[in-house]
Amino acid sequence: QVQLVESGGGLAQAGGSLRVSCVVSGGTFTNYYMAWFRQAPGKEREVVAAINWSGGRSDYADSVKGRFTISRDNAKNTAHLQMDSLKPEDSAVYFCAARERLYSFESLPRPVDYDYWGQGTQVTVSS
Repeated sequence: QVQLVESGGGLAQAGGSLRVSCVVSGGTFTNYYMAWFRQAPGKEREVVAAINWSGGRSDYADSVKGRFTISRDNAKNTAHLQMDSLKPEDSAVYFCAARERLYSFESLPRPVDYDYWGQGTQVTVSS
């Protein structure tokens, strides 16, 4: 059974940085595309960034483009989301998710496109 466990996150000031990580177990990591989603109170879950199985292609929501960087370390079964120049509107619970590689890679996937999910980690940005 595939399991995803996030770590990192926490509290940062506007303009600061945070990194969240996601370790995947129970499957072959390179068989999965990875993505980060976020959900703020009262809002729908939205995609932040996605990366293909090799790390050779990544895509970002317009709201984070140029500030966030998604990456993966296939040797460590880990995906990362580096968040720089944080804004208060980035505050949300951040979820990592995995999608099996046998499907096509969607640059800005919907939550329903992803099969496996972590428990989420809180990111709070103060102004």
